[in-house]
Amino acid sequence: MIEVQEITKRYGQHTALDRVSFSVAKGEVLAFLGPNGAGKTTTMRILTCFMPATEGTARVAGFDCADQPMEVKRRIGYLPETPPVYQELTVTEYLRFVGRLRGLSGNTLTSSMQRETERLGLGTVQHRLIGNLSRGYRQRVGLAQALLHDPQVLILDEPTVGLDPKQIIEIRELIKNLAGSHTVILSTHILPEATAVCQRVVIISGGRIVAEDTPEQLSARLRQSEKVSLTLKAPAADTESRLKAVQGFRTSSRAATPARFSWNANLAGTCGTRWLAW
Repeated sequence: MIEVQEITKRYGQHTALDRVSFSVAKGEVLAFLGPNGAGKTTTMRILTCFMPATEGTARVAGFDCADQPMEVKRRIGYLPETPPVYQELTVTEYLRFVGRLRGLSGNTLTSSMQRETERLGLGTVQHRLIGNLSRGYRQRVGLAQALLHDPQVLILDEPTVGLDPKQIIEIRELIKNLAGSHTVILSTHILPEATAVCQRVVIISGGRIVAEDTPEQLSARLRQSEKVSLTLKAPAADTESRLKAVQGFRTSSRAATPARFSWNANLAGTCGTRWLAW
């Protein structure tokens, strides 16, 4: 459904994206994970035809983002980090306005508005001004506009930023329920969010893809080598032998100072903290 091949984006001498490639299958929920400034939003903007890539190609539903932007836009719903809402409109007025921009009218528009109002729990605020709503409800309205025309592809840029824990759980459950009927790209810098919601994770750092796998496999890879430091003022004579007996132990190094002894140990897998109870 989404194919990104060797995308590069430069701003003068600065390279924001460097030969980024990945794909998303139909009905899949993909997490695009990385720290702030890694290139997540730049990638989202290229996929939504907001800006062109310097090099490479991006295709959505078989259409080229650079050469066929209108065809791409008809098939995507986009929620940027800041919801694109008009605060002087009520929720109903805003959704009707967006629906008309999307080419919806009559009973189709009415039923689409009702569907998203119910799905996102907006019924109690549908006649209130958006400017008077909480951050969580404004985020829901932004998500409703992205889903209003029932797009094939949904692109969400940091959709839970600024929400309280209850709202975060609700938004995550909604995204999970979209799997299968929609192809979803979720941009986030929060690892638990990626693992809780998505079927596959692409990690980007410094404008480059550094890892790609299922959440379970990525977690297993991260656990393969953990370094733990242990400092004791008066270690027992058998401290080092007991350390080597810890499950998953690989190697250790020892350093002594006048007041204490320190060990750095590389551990494989999840060994817990039982040995730190000494």
